[in-house]
Formats: sequence, C-alpha cells, structure tokens
Amino acid sequence: MGLSLTHKILKEHLVDGRLETGREIGIRIDQTLTQDATGTTCYLLFESIGLDRVRVPLAVSYVDHNMAQFGPENHNDHLYLQSIARKIGAWHSRPGNGICHQVNLERFSRPGATMIGSDSHTPTGGGVGMIAIGAGGLDVAVAMAGGAFYLTCPKVIGVNLTGELRPWVSAKDIILKLLSILTTRGNVGAVVEYFGEGAESLSVPARATCTNMGAELGVTCSIFPSDETTRQFLEAQGRGEAWRAMAADRDAAYDQVIDIDLSQLEPLTAAPSSPDSIVPVSELAGQPVGQVVVGSCTNSSYQDLMLCAKALEGRTVHEQVEFAEAPGSKQVLEMIDAAGGLRSFVAAGARILESACGPCIGLGYSPAQGTVSVRSFNRNFPGRSGTKGDRVYLASPETCIAAAITGEFTDPRDLGEKFGIEYPRVEWPKRFAVNDNMLQPPLPEAEAGSADVFRGPTIVPPPLSEVPPSDLKGCVVIKVGDKISTDIIMPAGALLKYRSNVPEYAKYVFNPLNEDGQPSFADRALALKGEGGHGVIVAADSYGQGSSREHAALCPMYLGVKAVLAKSIERIHFANLINFAIVPMTFADPADYEAVDQGDRLEIPGLMDAVRSAAETVTVRNATKKTEFQAKLDLSDRQRKILGAGGLLRMVKAG
Repeated sequence: MGLSLTHKILKEHLVDGRLETGREIGIRIDQTLTQDATGTTCYLLFESIGLDRVRVPLAVSYVDHNMAQFGPENHNDHLYLQSIARKIGAWHSRPGNGICHQVNLERFSRPGATMIGSDSHTPTGGGVGMIAIGAGGLDVAVAMAGGAFYLTCPKVIGVNLTGELRPWVSAKDIILKLLSILTTRGNVGAVVEYFGEGAESLSVPARATCTNMGAELGVTCSIFPSDETTRQFLEAQGRGEAWRAMAADRDAAYDQVIDIDLSQLEPLTAAPSSPDSIVPVSELAGQPVGQVVVGSCTNSSYQDLMLCAKALEGRTVHEQVEFAEAPGSKQVLEMIDAAGGLRSFVAAGARILESACGPCIGLGYSPAQGTVSVRSFNRNFPGRSGTKGDRVYLASPETCIAAAITGEFTDPRDLGEKFGIEYPRVEWPKRFAVNDNMLQPPLPEAEAGSADVFRGPTIVPPPLSEVPPSDLKGCVVIKVGDKISTDIIMPAGALLKYRSNVPEYAKYVFNPLNEDGQPSFADRALALKGEGGHGVIVAADSYGQGSSREHAALCPMYLGVKAVLAKSIERIHFANLINFAIVPMTFADPADYEAVDQGDRLEIPGLMDAVRSAAETVTVRNATKKTEFQAKLDLSDRQRKILGAGGLLRMVKAG
C-alpha cells in the first residue's frame, strides 16, 4: 500500500517514534504562527526557556485579534510582540495587515512544510498542501526553541470529491456537508485528506475554507494536494519558488473514505448553536434575518468578497439588515478597492470592518437580542458573538449576500429567477497585489542584542505550574455538560485584553455559566485553594472544543484546579491541560458521570504513582456519596513525564 499525503509529510519530518496509527510521534517544525490573543503568553513562555533566538526556520507574530484597544492593554501587547519578535528572530505582521491565516496563506505558506500555530484555525495552511496544526502557546514556544512537536500518529480520513460546484454553491457548503457527516465529535486523532477530480476544480482560497473549518470537526488538521492550481496561486503571489507537487500515492490506503459529489451539493447553513447543526438553506427560506457579516479567516478572500460586491452592484442592503464585510488582509482590501468592489459595498450601505478577527471572536458587531445573524464564520458556539442567547447561523458568502439583499433566508440559487441577479463570475487574478510593507523582518542577530523590548505594566509573566498532588483530595468546583468550548471556559470578546495578566483574566473562568447572586467559579476555586484543597472539573463529551486558547488550562491551574474528569476531552485542550500540570482523566464507564455532582469531595489515592507507573486507570472515591469508580489515564510516556515534572515548561527548563 502507498502512503497518504499526510503520512508522506509526517515521514519527512519524523524525529521521534514510529508512523503507527495511535502512537505518539514527534515531528520537526518548519514554521510557527502566533497571534496577539495567544502570542503574548507564548513569547513570555519562550523567554522563560532562556534562549535569545528562535531555532525554527520561520516564526511569524501576527496582530489580528485584540484590535479594539479600549484601555492600554491591547496596545501594550502589540508593542511587546513587535519588539520581542524582531529581537529573537521572528517576523512581525503589524495591526492592519490582516488575519494571520489569510496573510500566512498569501505570504508564507509552503507545500510539504509543517507548521504549528497558537490558534486552532492554523490548519488553513492545508489548502496549499501543508501539515498545519493548531496548538497551545507553550507547545509553540517549545517549537520556536527548536523542539519537536508531539501528536498522535493520525488515522487519515480520505474525502473523495467528484463533480464540480454549481453556481451559488461554494466551498463552505463542502465543509458544512462534511460536518453533517462526521459532526464535531469523535474525530480526535484523525486528519482529513481531500483528493479527487472535484478537489482539482477548487481554487486555493476555496480549499483553505475547507481546511480552516476542518478545525470544527475536531481533527488534527486537513490537507489538499499541491498541484497546478497551487502553483498558479503561489506564482500569482510572487512565490513560485515555494511550490512543489505533492499528492498521495495512487494506491494510498485510508482508514475511511467519504465520497462527496460537488454537483449534488446545495447551499447549507449551521444553525444555532453548533457548527454541525446543518440545515439546507432552502428549508429556512422566508425566515427574517437582522444581521449579516461576511469575513473571518474562513471566507474573506478576494474571490469571496468580490462575489458579494458584484451581487450588490446597483442595490441597497435590505432596510431591516445590518450588513458588514471584513477583508481578510490588506492585500484583499487593496484588490477589492482596485476592482471597484469597495465602492459597491459602500454604495449599498455596508459597514467596512478592519482586516481582523473582530466579530468572529465577539469583538464588536454583536447582534441584538433575538436577532438572527448570518455569518460566513467558522463557529457559532453559544454567546461567542458577544450576545447571550444569540441566534448565529454559519453560511457561505453566497448565502450571506442573499440574506443581506432580501432581508430573509433565501436560497442564493433563487436570486436569478426572483431578483434578476445573475451569478457573479470573479476572474482569478494573474497577479495579486503584493505589498509587504506591513511585514517586519527580524533584526539581524548582531543588532538584536542591544534592542529593547517594550514591557507595559499590564503584561505579567505567567505563573509556573506545580507537580500534581501525590494523593488528590479535591472538590468538584463545577460540573458541566457536552460540548463545553474554550469560549465558555475562558470567554473572549472584551475580556481578551486581560490575557497577558493571568491573575486578572482568571477572575472570568466559566464566566458565561456563573449564576447571578452566586459565588463565581473563580471565587469557589480560590476559596478551596485557600483552604489547601484542590479543584476538580467534571464534564461530559467534547470538553474543551474550539479555540486553542491555553488560558482555558492556565487560568484554572492558577485557581488551584488539579484534575479534569470528563467523558471525552478534545485534542488541543487535552495537551494544554498536561502542559500546565492538570491531570486529564476520562470516565472508564461514561455512566459514572451521572453519579458525580458539583460540590462532591473526590479522592484519588496514589494519583501520581499511577501517572508515573504507566497505570491505565485509577480509582476515584466519592467521599460525599460513599461510592467509587474507575477513571482512565490515557497518557503517553512523554505526557506522564511532563506531569511528573510539574508541566512542560519545567521539564524543558530542566533539560
């Protein structure tokens, strides 16, 4: 049997372990990516390692999240990131240059390369044939220091695309269809690999839409072959030398193959409040829409925005709709302006947002209560928009613009017959508008030594984790249900500005779940910590899904949480818990979840002996209910060493 493209690239970069599905492997990393919401902590952790220069071939620091700048915190972060990146040998993308994934695709993506980024949508790079993986900031810091990145050798889910997309149906509908098949659960330890004649028909931005939102499947990453279309994209970016042809062997074996006929797809949407709650747009036709936003790292390319601009020509956004568009990068903004698209948006009454993450992470443009908001984004977790009880639908730019024009859900395929709007054809640019004036290269090593690093007073070095207790005597500080995202654990939006100050940000752990008039999670956890006790979090399925934000582990660690006990834990969050010395465990019998309540006192005698001795299970005693049950320790030897050392940073510093 031949190799999948996934395993070809992993084999080229393998430095530890064997390519056997389910085994932990270490790979060499070619590129790292950070953004300002996670980057400050990442670079502070890198400084803690003690190196003067990065030891990865390419590191890039982006500023694209905390752009609102209410108070000094965000700008303090930006100045720190700019100065530390250039000093230690990393590139810096200044505020206004664009969303990290869009800019990285344009200016740094490279077929066959490996990249990890402190953002869960780093897999966008798979659109050009990269193994691009989202990770916690500490893992990224270690990679910047020259260390290997560890992951489970994945099973590979092959997605065979046949046919060709019809007008008004787009790449967003491909990934929504795949989410309807695989859902957001049960895909940990897998990679999605696209192939087939249908894959060949997709542009690189379309492919990147699929790989970007593959993060919602919970897979490690997604990838397309690097072919003639990839070459044309890189040539148009002035980077033809980065291209190499890459594809799976003809006789490659896949663990599962899913067939999708592109010609049979219809416009789809993800209904509130999960990316896998898939409904055909035709079934929602006629339902009023109050807000529409086109943008995010999923759908903000030149092709996406020009299609919307052309559909809007000579029209006005519906009077009941608040409409905005956000170009993914300065390059996209300059190009739609030159092509007349910006004029079309403004004339139609659109609001032009920054080339940044913005509404996707709840930073502005929150919908009114009870208002349906249709967005070309990747996540619609409850409250992520900044509005409690929000009604956010995820859809293609085609579906978004149809709603913006009509004021209701409209199958965009009906725009021709009902509104006389022909499907806009957007020509592929022979040359993109390349202007790297907002990308700052690192300082030469000879100059870097004397360069100053800006450290504002709101930037606080993150606390170090400690070895978990040998005998855990803890209390269940909170019990939560299924699909608890890191947005729920560590809310973003206006609170993002506190990410460089863990003691301050920790006050808001589980803030969306706090009950009015009751002590917050932070209050309960700190009270327990003050008594010398240890916090335990109990959860159901898919705990920690979504964003890579390591603060969802770092802040609970600061509050005294020592263990998480769940039915299942998502990949990045599982790794982050270990990195900050919180023991992740799963119920051996999922039914035991029902027998544990918030406030229960749990005891795990010999916990660290079990971790160090490679025990697969531990006995958990519920001292409150006088019962006991088994919990699984599904840990690699390396992960056990990290916990035994008191966290990844302590282990790296100890050599």
